[in-house]
Amino acid sequence: MSSPSPGTWRGLGLIGLSLGLLSAPLGATQATTKPPPRLILQITVDQLRGDLPRRTFDRFGEGGFRYLMEQGIRYDNAHHGHANTETIVGHTTLATGTHPSTHGMVANVWFDHADESLRYNVEDPRYHLLTAGASIDQETEIDPTQKAAKTDGRSPSAILVSTFSDELALFTAGKAKVFGVSVKDRGAIALAGHAGKAFWFSKAKGAFVTSNYYYDAYPDWVNEWNAKEPAAAWANTSWELMHERDTYTYGDRDDREFETNLPGWGRTFPHPYGPGDSKYYTTFLTVSPVGDELTLDFAKALIEHEGLGQDDVPDYLSVSFSSTDYVGHLFGPSSLESEDNLLRLDRTLAELLAYVDDAVGLAHTLVVLSADHGAAEAPPYMNELGIEARYMDFDALDKTPAIEALKRRFGIGQELIETYYHPYLHLNRELIAEQGLDPASVERAVADELVKFDGVAMAFTRSDLVTQRVPATAVARRVLRNHYPARSGDIYVVLEPNWLVNDFDGLTVATAHGSPWRYDTYVPIIFAGMGLEPRVVTREVQTVDVAATLSLYLGTKFPSGCVGKPLEEVFGH
Repeated sequence: MSSPSPGTWRGLGLIGLSLGLLSAPLGATQATTKPPPRLILQITVDQLRGDLPRRTFDRFGEGGFRYLMEQGIRYDNAHHGHANTETIVGHTTLATGTHPSTHGMVANVWFDHADESLRYNVEDPRYHLLTAGASIDQETEIDPTQKAAKTDGRSPSAILVSTFSDELALFTAGKAKVFGVSVKDRGAIALAGHAGKAFWFSKAKGAFVTSNYYYDAYPDWVNEWNAKEPAAAWANTSWELMHERDTYTYGDRDDREFETNLPGWGRTFPHPYGPGDSKYYTTFLTVSPVGDELTLDFAKALIEHEGLGQDDVPDYLSVSFSSTDYVGHLFGPSSLESEDNLLRLDRTLAELLAYVDDAVGLAHTLVVLSADHGAAEAPPYMNELGIEARYMDFDALDKTPAIEALKRRFGIGQELIETYYHPYLHLNRELIAEQGLDPASVERAVADELVKFDGVAMAFTRSDLVTQRVPATAVARRVLRNHYPARSGDIYVVLEPNWLVNDFDGLTVATAHGSPWRYDTYVPIIFAGMGLEPRVVTREVQTVDVAATLSLYLGTKFPSGCVGKPLEEVFGH
């Protein structure tokens, strides 16, 4: 018997797609009236708290947020269900439809007790960057999680379950084209999954790069795009306000002491990028709207040269925009910089959607937008409004009288606390073992002391999380969903609402995220395109529902660890 031709395989795949959709109870009506999408476009905006698009809506132009919010299915009460609301955790949750307790990405960085060092989430020394010299410049990198990386190797190997994009690749026998693009490596890699290909921006080279996990050599079009040096276009220019200052909500608050004053960048407009060969030039690009504009330009080139959405086999593109996160950290979400950045992001989204409409057609594209996490307001800004909020300093914790008393109690004369790296406190396990102490007893004793400190709301021990001996509260459930024993620390520390750690490896920032409180879990979820009927849904939904919805819509298997529930409105219900 001869093997089926490629065309036959494609036909069989589409028959399977139709059968999968026809068998789906929620999607039955939708599936019988519409062909599958040619392109799934998943947009993730880093640190886009759920209320931010709505409070700026009246000043958005046409085609960006306005198109999504008016023509899409909008879930205005969407939340992450895990406690550590950080970038890799949220991106991987959106990709897999499950919590970090299952997908394993419990934090941007975790402490590896085996070699007593920090582990960066997507680092993999087996797979090096294809571009020589494109690894992180430790001196100019402002992202403390990136500084934890010891090699330039990158891959998705630490993600322990499949992603929706993996399942799409399997469903189409590898014919679906699957890509992820972002300024951040972790933003691109998580959603591209194990079967896709990822590209991210190297500040060291001012170019988009990848590792040899994905390619042996760059495609010609990537070399051509990088050779044009598009990042050089902003040399000796500045980030200027997009509109007149008096049209901004925060136009009269452009210089506040709590904002981060990066040397050469400043706290007020205009923010100069400086010469193209200066030490911090590409860093300044990424902490401004330019980072998103470069991501957009590269994504457009990818759509064109890889031919996404040009046949009946559904393709997948994830675009993660990072500037909102960087700008939010430095200036706070309620700042003139964040306000202008969001207006510029709206223009960037409009350009991306217009390009996809021309190249593929939004009628043939399923678009979903969400975020990896929200953010807290800067404590000094909340203080101005009469709201109690403070910054937390963990540096001197091991020297406090309470912890010193614990050392004496257990006969430990050395450092009891190995390190605190958000959100986990790591104890000196080797020392505890040498003293013949019961780890659970030491953990409990330290946790009991921690909750006495100002700003500490709760402290969950590793032993209690493993045995699930925790209170039946919403916060405790989120902490449980964040616990993966091989990577989580000894004590999970939950700060009081509006208490923040703002020291990022020596860089003092305006605000942060990473808590289980609602300002950090709250994100938008919007589905659009494919002729979906516009709706606003106010019931609470979870970000794990996104991958489940995509899977049912396409008829693929659910990702292997998926616990989300398909969002029925996307299927016409």
